Amino acid sequence: MAVAVLDETKKRIIEQLQRDGRMSYAALAKIVGLSEAAVRQRVQRLLEAGVMQIVAVTDPLTLGFARQVMIGLKVVGDLRTVAEALAAIPEVDYVVICAGGYDLLAELVCIDDDHLLRLLNDAIRPIPGVRTTETFVYLKLTKQTYAWGTR
Repeated sequence: MAVAVLDETKKRIIEQLQRDGRMSYAALAKIVGLSEAAVRQRVQRLLEAGVMQIVAVTDPLTLGFARQVMIGLKVVGDLRTVAEALAAIPEVDYVVICAGGYDLLAELVCIDDDHLLRLLNDAIRPIPGVRTTETFVYLKLTKQTYAWGTR
């Protein structure tokens, strides 16, 4: 995987869009000192290169999802196969293959505890290769940031 080289202007563009992804190209141009057309072109290149995405981030609690959890999984066999199976579950919004006490971490957003139980029992534990799971229930999300890579 190639590492993107970001000059100071690209970093400033990304920082501004991390603060406000709906910022106009005109406003962005004033802040970074380029023309609107130049900013539009740079943003497009960053998007096409996969360096960044512009997305809407929701708060699951305000959408009727009362339970967020992180599940640590210990796996036998090919980690990638289990990771792909987890990623295919709609309620799973984050899957990472990792080193340490767990082979995989998966974040789930559930309507309630019954929904979580159904996912654990019927969708996650039956995946071939899943040996053990440990569920970490989120009591309060204190910090969530997307402002990395520009400093």
